[in-house]
Amino acid sequence: MTTVTLDSLDLSALLCSRVCHDVISPVGAIVNGLEVLEDDSDASMREFALDLIRKSARTASARLQFARIAFGAAGSAGSSIDLADAEKVSRGMFADEKTQLTWSAPQALFPKNKVKLLLNLVMIATNAIPRGGLLDVVVEGTAEAATMTIKAKGGYARIPPHVEDLIAGRSEGGVDAHGILAYYAGLVARAAGMGVTLSIEGDTVTIAAAPETPAAGAETSETALA
Repeated sequence: MTTVTLDSLDLSALLCSRVCHDVISPVGAIVNGLEVLEDDSDASMREFALDLIRKSARTASARLQFARIAFGAAGSAGSSIDLADAEKVSRGMFADEKTQLTWSAPQALFPKNKVKLLLNLVMIATNAIPRGGLLDVVVEGTAEAATMTIKAKGGYARIPPHVEDLIAGRSEGGVDAHGILAYYAGLVARAAGMGVTLSIEGDTVTIAAAPETPAAGAETSETALA
C-alpha cells in the first residue's frame, strides 16, 4: 500500500469526470425526451416525454447544486457555508423513493471545508447501501469543534471497497474516477483538521468525523482546498 499524491491537474480532471458521470444520465434522458417530442405525435407518448424531461431536469439540477458545494468553491476563499444549504442540496440529491434522509444539525454557518467534508461523507454513505435505505445525518457541536455522524442502514450494507485506504491517502493501484470521491474526502478532512472513521454492524454502516489533535508543530488550514 503506497501513499497517493495527485497533482492539481489530475485532481481537477478526476473531479470533473465524477461530476460528468453524475449528470450525463439525466441529461441524456432529457435529449431522448426531446427527440420523442420532435418525432412522435401520439398524445400519450408526448406526455411521457414531457414527464421524463421534467424529472430528468430536476435530477440534473439537484446533482449540479450538490456538486457546486461538495466539490466547488461555493464562495470566496475562507468563507463559510450555511448547514441549511448543505441539507437542502442533500435532500435534492438523495431523498427519493429508494433512500430516506433524516438530518439533525445546528442552524449555523460552518467553515467551507467542514461542510464539503460532510457532503462527501454523505455521498460515501449512500454508496454503502446500494439498494437504498435510511441515511441519518447528525452534526453536533460548534463550527470550531464539530462532530459529524452519518449512519447508512439498508439491505446489503457494506463499507465500499478501498474507501478507508483512499480517505487515508493510500492506494495500491492509484486513483480513478470511482475512487476520487473518497480520496478527495480525505484531502478535505485533513485540511479541516478532522479525522474520519468507518465501521459496520449488521445492516448499518457508520461514518464519523471528529477534530484531530494536530501533531507537534503541525498546522491545519480551513482554506487549503478553497
